[in-house]
Amino acid sequence: MSLEDFHHSEPLTLGVELELQLVNTHDYDLAPYAEDMLRLMHKVPLPGSVVPEMTNSMIEISTGICHSASEVLGQLSPIRDALVKSADKLNIAVVGGGTHPFQQWHERRIYDKPRFQELSQLYGYLSKQFTIFGQHVHIGCPDADAALLMLHRMSRYIPHFIALSASSPYVQGQDTAFDSARLNSVFAFPLSGRAPFALTWADFTAYFNKMARTGVVKSMKDFYWDIRPKPEFGTIEIRVFDTPLTIERAAALAGFVQSLGAWFLTEQPFMPQEDDYLVYTYNRFQACRFGMDAVYVDPATGSHMPLRDHIRMTMDQIASHAAMQGAANALHMLRTEAEAGQNDARWLRQRQSEEQLLAEVSRQAAQRFRGTPA
Repeated sequence: MSLEDFHHSEPLTLGVELELQLVNTHDYDLAPYAEDMLRLMHKVPLPGSVVPEMTNSMIEISTGICHSASEVLGQLSPIRDALVKSADKLNIAVVGGGTHPFQQWHERRIYDKPRFQELSQLYGYLSKQFTIFGQHVHIGCPDADAALLMLHRMSRYIPHFIALSASSPYVQGQDTAFDSARLNSVFAFPLSGRAPFALTWADFTAYFNKMARTGVVKSMKDFYWDIRPKPEFGTIEIRVFDTPLTIERAAALAGFVQSLGAWFLTEQPFMPQEDDYLVYTYNRFQACRFGMDAVYVDPATGSHMPLRDHIRMTMDQIASHAAMQGAANALHMLRTEAEAGQNDARWLRQRQSEEQLLAEVSRQAAQRFRGTPA
């Protein structure tokens, strides 16, 4: 199969996808209600879409094409409200977060869809352990070559995205000591990690064709990279975010991505290098493990600094672009929390410290998602 052409999109437009947990309201464990939720949501006219995910306790919602973080929030809000209303009818709840804190992977069931069944046959138990929940952000690019340049520039900010969105400290009832344990599950897949260093669509097409000839991949869907081109949309797709606990944070993260993209396109502030990736995995690990307390190694200079300082410095650099994109409030929210060392992982740990019961933490997270914090 050949790589499809890179379609046109309006530069800097946004699309956001959120994978969400469905839990029962008795013990707040995951519940197999995806089919019922989809049936109810199908009756509600909404922007974007609601679709199944790998296992039957998950769903994915997505916006249509948006021009700003506020438009993202404006589309996510009615979808969230409709989800909450449908969940109430089913006596279940919808929750954000990158992992469910105490579900047991072996109890999950693969959703009955040919691609999910095919992946289950290929990946075995990994497919059930893929009951994890992420936010994906698409950003429109002027053309195919610009998309690859955007992708590799954006890679320097993967630690920032991870730390700001981290919401998966608990797995199988245990505190993992990671702020984002979700990405450790993604790393188990053989075609995960970073994209190959290609700065032209011609070079990327040559890479894809060689991979396709091996029979390992058939389409871009087979790559689980942290950032991947999406030629059918004319975008790049950033996939390292944990699903936040609120749609407001999800929209703010999209605004951060858009502001970075505007900076790249307008000022061309640096050229990415293959050597940027010498520290990529280390920086990624630091952000997953320590969140806002991570160390960031600048790939250009080799200097070490607290990640939260680099986040603050980056937000200073892109402030004018954020203002032009209508994302100033979004960046202010993220910056304030970063300076306080706060993210959703810390919120979850604080709730568990007080409650000593992960089911109660999930109940409060469900309230937070519906916009009525406990």
